[in-house]
Amino acid sequence: MSTRPLTVAIAQINPMVGDFAGNLAIAKDAYRQAAAQQAQLLVFPELSLCGYYPGDLLNESTFIRKAYEALAELTAFSTQFPDLVAIVGTPIKANGPGKPLYNALIAIRNGETIAEYHKQLLPTYNIFDERRHFEPGQQGAVSIDVGGYKVGLMICEDGWNDNADDYPVNPYEALARMRPDLVVSINASPSNIGKRAQRQQVICGAARRHGLPILYVNQVGGQDSIVFDGASFAVNADGEIAREWPAFQTVIDTLRFAEGGFQTIAQSAQPQIDNDQEFILQHILLGLRDYVRRCGFKKVVVGSSGGIDSALTIAIAAEALGPENVIAITMPSAFSSSGSVSDSQLLCDALGVPLYSYPIKTLVNDFGEQFHSSFSEELRGLSLENLQARLRGTILMAYSNQSGAMVLTTGNKSEISVGYCTLYGDTNGGLGLIGDLYKTEVYRLSAYINQRANREIIPAAILTKPPSAELAPDQKDTDSLPPYEVLDEILKLLIEGKQLADREYQQAQEFVAGFRATTAGEAVYQRIVGMIARNEYKRRQAPPIIRVRPRAFGAGRQMPIAAKH
Repeated sequence: MSTRPLTVAIAQINPMVGDFAGNLAIAKDAYRQAAAQQAQLLVFPELSLCGYYPGDLLNESTFIRKAYEALAELTAFSTQFPDLVAIVGTPIKANGPGKPLYNALIAIRNGETIAEYHKQLLPTYNIFDERRHFEPGQQGAVSIDVGGYKVGLMICEDGWNDNADDYPVNPYEALARMRPDLVVSINASPSNIGKRAQRQQVICGAARRHGLPILYVNQVGGQDSIVFDGASFAVNADGEIAREWPAFQTVIDTLRFAEGGFQTIAQSAQPQIDNDQEFILQHILLGLRDYVRRCGFKKVVVGSSGGIDSALTIAIAAEALGPENVIAITMPSAFSSSGSVSDSQLLCDALGVPLYSYPIKTLVNDFGEQFHSSFSEELRGLSLENLQARLRGTILMAYSNQSGAMVLTTGNKSEISVGYCTLYGDTNGGLGLIGDLYKTEVYRLSAYINQRANREIIPAAILTKPPSAELAPDQKDTDSLPPYEVLDEILKLLIEGKQLADREYQQAQEFVAGFRATTAGEAVYQRIVGMIARNEYKRRQAPPIIRVRPRAFGAGRQMPIAAKH
């Protein structure tokens, strides 16, 4: 080990899948900033040149060609900074049998590749499907020399198997035998509630057990339904965190490493988000901003019912994009309460969001008359209820086509779970902001937004009114569903189960066990089980939702539509 401190720069960046030119520009800027801070080592996240996760773009030869061209350009660019070693993530072609690619880490210095490491552990669970495209690395531990320090290399999942529960290989064992002075891990670790603490527990525990200081550099940004929080950190050999960088922000920063461990240079550690509601809010804000920007939209439109779900969606969208880029439309029917319009107006006035009115009573009547004329049947019951939702969905989509604003769907996880939504109606849209929040969480986050602003953004009338779809006279959600305080605990156990945090899992288990102890409770429980199963076809056709919890609908929960339950 050298006696001189090593200056290390972390590039907690926000790359976009497939945007090689944009990602290269970000990487070059990071090079310049790192060099200006006299860094000797610059660390980028996993697959930072192509963005994480490319999915089946990895099967396209053009995509791989562009990845190689981007790597070549960055390598040539590195000659401008001959004393700076950069570690970057990119797909690399594999030789021999198996999948055609490696998820690789490339170390670059002064126009040359000085090391190449292939990710050994490929996650294929929850939202991950890396084994679909990549072959596991077999070369064991790899290190590079930087400023007289031996730096071991690791990619994301390689650092999560120190207990050897999930894979037969534990990369820490080979690293420990190599005895590097420092281990660098590049990552694209998605964010969800509890993930930051879980990450730190795993990595800090491994650092302590093996006596290895570890620098954990993570990606930040939204990619489709997934949000990456960054929250990179440096942990010393005793398992204590020496430095952590902020979540949900891009960061280029430096710190020093010497025999005694990591040392902060100038900036003091910034406070982290330890408030659960603020974490959820910042998570969704980043996910929405990146989704809208990357899909080419500037504005969004939301159907405003005067209820809590649309109110929260509009409030989040206004903060993320600016109220001038959010349009709300109220579409009252014959069954809408007076508050559906007045409460929507109060909300939009508080936010500075324009509100348009498009009543649907006449449309519903005309549709019903024509239905009777064509089929000799009167439109009633569920057909009439769903018609209202579908007319609203059609209006929103027509406005979207006319204005170029993307529709945001407003369903929450409780409703989506049991199918309390209408296909081609309130499921219309390009993205769901609160689709991974249970109804009780929607209320908590809404109350927090008011508290945070120190004023009533979401009107008290919306926060206190009984939940209702308002598709029939005096309709309430509790007419066909148990109270959300009951439903949500059952749903947590059925949908997320052991992926919940320990305390939340225990709480749900105890609540549901007590609820099922009665005949009536057991009947409700079994009914909910059936509702979840029967409505998989709706979820399959719904827009993507921003993943917030450990197990979300979509890639994280892959269930058949046609199956016996």
